[in-house]
Parts: sequence; C-alpha cells; structure tokens
Amino acid sequence: MKRFLLIAVCLCLFLTIEAKDSDNIFGIEEVVFPDTEEMENADIDSDNYDSENDDNDAIVTAKSDTTVAALEVDSACMFHFQLFRDSTYESVYNTIWSTAVVNPYNCNLYNMKDTVMVDMHGYTHPYLGRITSNFGMRHYRFHYGTDVKLLVGDTIRSAFDGVVRIAKYGKGYGYYVLVRHNNGLETVYGHCSKLLVVPDACVKSGDPIALGGNTGRSTGSHLHYEIRYVGNPIEPNTIVDFETGLPKSDTLMVCAKIFKYKKDIQNIAIYVVRKGDTLSGIAKKRGTTVSRLCKLNGIKPNTILKIGRKLRCS
Repeated sequence: MKRFLLIAVCLCLFLTIEAKDSDNIFGIEEVVFPDTEEMENADIDSDNYDSENDDNDAIVTAKSDTTVAALEVDSACMFHFQLFRDSTYESVYNTIWSTAVVNPYNCNLYNMKDTVMVDMHGYTHPYLGRITSNFGMRHYRFHYGTDVKLLVGDTIRSAFDGVVRIAKYGKGYGYYVLVRHNNGLETVYGHCSKLLVVPDACVKSGDPIALGGNTGRSTGSHLHYEIRYVGNPIEPNTIVDFETGLPKSDTLMVCAKIFKYKKDIQNIAIYVVRKGDTLSGIAKKRGTTVSRLCKLNGIKPNTILKIGRKLRCS
C-alpha cells in the first residue's frame, strides 16, 4: 500500500511540472520539419499540398531571418549586380540543408533590396511537352509551378548540375525530387511514378532523376515543375521557353520584381460558406456579383454550396 501511494505521489508531481515549449510529459519532443507542400499550400495551392503557406512563402508581411544586402548604385545609376557566389544568399544555402522540407529558409524575397545574377548556362529542360497549367491563381489557391503533359514512365531530367536535396513521397507532390543547383536555384519535379535518385546524390544537367506519373494530388499524368530561389518560387515561363526548352536569357536577374505576385496573394479575399448561405447573399455581403463569384471560383449560379467550402471573392 505504501509503495502504491509513493508511486501515485511521484506521478502527480511529474504531471504538474510545467513543460517547456519543446517538451511534453513524456520527455523532449523530436523537432520535425513539416512537409513543404502540406503546410505551405494547405490553403493556397491545390497542386502543391506538401507545404507552402505556413513557412512565409506566400506571406508578404513575414520577416526574413536572412540579412539582405542593399543594392549599390554608382554616380551613373548603374547597378552593381551580385553574382550568386558573392551574394548574401550563398550563406543561406551553405548553412541550411533539409531532406524533408521544400522551403526551410524562412526568407521572403518580396522586399529584397539587392539584385542577384544567376547563370543559366547548361540548362536542360526536364521534359519537353505541352503546358497544361501555368504558374498563378487557381480559383482561391495559388499554383507555384508549371504543369507539363507527359505519360506515365516518361523520363524526367535534371535542369542543371547539382545535388539532390529531397527525393520522397508527399501528399501533394506525390513522388517528387528537389535538386539544389550550383547556380543558386532549386528545382522541384512532382507527381512522378518512380524516383531514380536519392538525397545527397550528385547529378549533372540532363541526368534522368525520375519517371513521369500521376501520384499525389493530381488529376492526370503530368510533371509539376517549379523553379525556386532561396525557397521562393519564380514563374518558370519567365525563365524558360517551354516550346523550345531553352532559357530565355543566359542570365536570370533575381530581384524583388519577380516576387511581386506575393502581394496579390496577400490581397485575396476568401469567404467560408456557412449554413444557409447562397451565392447572391455572399455576393451582397462581399460587395460583388454572383457572376463574378462564379468566374473566380469556376462554378455556376446553380452550384450547390457545401458548408465549409472556400470561395474566392476578389
């Protein structure tokens, strides 16, 4: 009996100890990075459901943990462009390496002050096919890549020389590969049927890295292709001619201007359907029209609204 009481007292004392943020009553919790589409795109990108909004990628007001060097201007107002190897961001790549998170950098470049020049020589187009969906808004979600039609089993190739950072399965991307390239860019290849590389593997431009597929959140076989700089997506169409598979320029100028789309994301107005809501009632509440709501959300005036559905209003 005494032994039982002693155990009970010890247990009570143990349970009343205030746990730290990273603790629970069973000890220290292991720190786990969330899948980068699952958290980032849970509310913004229907294709990329492994993580995009929660890590500041689409949050314009987020503060960057990375110091950004100011752009220098001489007396003739000529910019002194920084090469990637001399830029502030090189240190970010040198100190952060994750085999689980697409964007672990917490560095929002919407307000970046400098301009970085990225060498596009040696580019190989991952797969030359017809574009089925572009970078940009999808109703109330944002699509951070360009989709290219392919068949299951078609070969997908690395865009540049580099090192594989991620090769795994994610809820949104399905089987996907992320390669960090020597020029400072990172590329993502989603919805694959089979991965041909593993994390930390060195690859050359044009090397096979995966086979095309229809895995993850996908409605048909295609390649979801992203180009990122310090975790921030850049519209692939502005960099590459998808008809020829060639870069539009030998040098990519990375500056705040190419991330201006993030301001549009911040200004998106979303309405969550409640019990009793109608399109006309929602339109009146939000100062818009039924036809506008239908156009923004790809629905018809007689569409049945399910409770909890998100509708884009602007």
